[in-house]
Amino acid sequence: MSEHLAWFEDARGTACVALPFELEEVLADWSALRSRMARELPDAFQRDEWAYLLSFLERGNLLGAFVQGFGAPTDERTGVRLLARPRGPVAIWLPNNVSLLGPLALVLLSLTGNELLLKGGSQSQDLTGAFLAFATQHLAPGALKRHLTERVRYEVFDRADARNAEYARRAVLRIVFGSDQAAEAIEALPHPLDSSSCAFVDRRSEAWVSAAALDEALLETLLKVFAIYGQAGCTSPRRVVLLDGNEAEARDLRDRLVSLWGRVVKGEPAQHVASSSILGGQWARALGWDVRLAPRNAAVLAAGALDLAPFEAPMGLPVVAASVERAAETLPENIQTIGHAVGDPTAPRWLELMARLRAKRFVPLARMHHFGPVWDGIDFWRRSFEEVELSP
Repeated sequence: MSEHLAWFEDARGTACVALPFELEEVLADWSALRSRMARELPDAFQRDEWAYLLSFLERGNLLGAFVQGFGAPTDERTGVRLLARPRGPVAIWLPNNVSLLGPLALVLLSLTGNELLLKGGSQSQDLTGAFLAFATQHLAPGALKRHLTERVRYEVFDRADARNAEYARRAVLRIVFGSDQAAEAIEALPHPLDSSSCAFVDRRSEAWVSAAALDEALLETLLKVFAIYGQAGCTSPRRVVLLDGNEAEARDLRDRLVSLWGRVVKGEPAQHVASSSILGGQWARALGWDVRLAPRNAAVLAAGALDLAPFEAPMGLPVVAASVERAAETLPENIQTIGHAVGDPTAPRWLELMARLRAKRFVPLARMHHFGPVWDGIDFWRRSFEEVELSP
């Protein structure tokens, strides 16, 4: 039952959001958890993942979902144009390849007050379970801890498990992260007639950079963004495009990335990663790429012509040069994110370009992995509420 009201205002008027808890209390609880996170790193997490999750829990970032969906917080109680309330059970099928997505989705959707049914990827590292255990252990008794323990169900099972059908049958909103085939299978399960779904399926991303922007800090950012997931993440750059450059400049960019790798990317690569890099490098050379391996065989960094055939390596990063038009023409059909370093992305040339491309996000390199209430152009977080129209 939604007994607590939060108020927001935009140019259209005031929106009242009904929640089963006091919003400020839940925001404060998530913020308080950050101090504990700053002192303790669970074994399941890498430092970069934990640091990103810690920053994600900042109060302003979480409140931003409400600001984006309903407007700025307000004390105004007149001119209410709508009442929004939790829609009902939300089921989330998490992917195998981006394990940090689970904790991020859990945090964002916890703010909606809905019952959550989360299915973890059966072949991924279980960061969602590890974070949920950490949160419920260290949160002080209060609204958020009650919500996570009483209204959040998290399980890991495979595609054939009967619990998939149970989740689909109960949920009024189904959110699927994964392959096209997985999304189709979930959608085919019996579900409520008045329910809806958001499918976030197979996507690819790229990094577009201009020569003028290539200082050392930007190159370090690019390496950090790539090294988290390599080729596995839908928001990881599958290639780097040096805009309006030439092949010699692309090789120079590749060499600069190789020279910075050991300083930016810490730790030893897993044995299977190093082995796949050696094999991937040999494959790339056979296809005509100019290849250099990162220190400790941690990655394959290859420069070459735009029309070279792609090579396979979990930690493979091609670097090519192209005009803006050629870069746009050679985007994959399933392009999701273009991480950029191009100056002002709101300049007319970029707005006109993005208006005709299939890309869903055009964001700075450092924000390629940033997860928010709108994903792939779909306002999935806002869809977890239903509206009651109000008229005087």
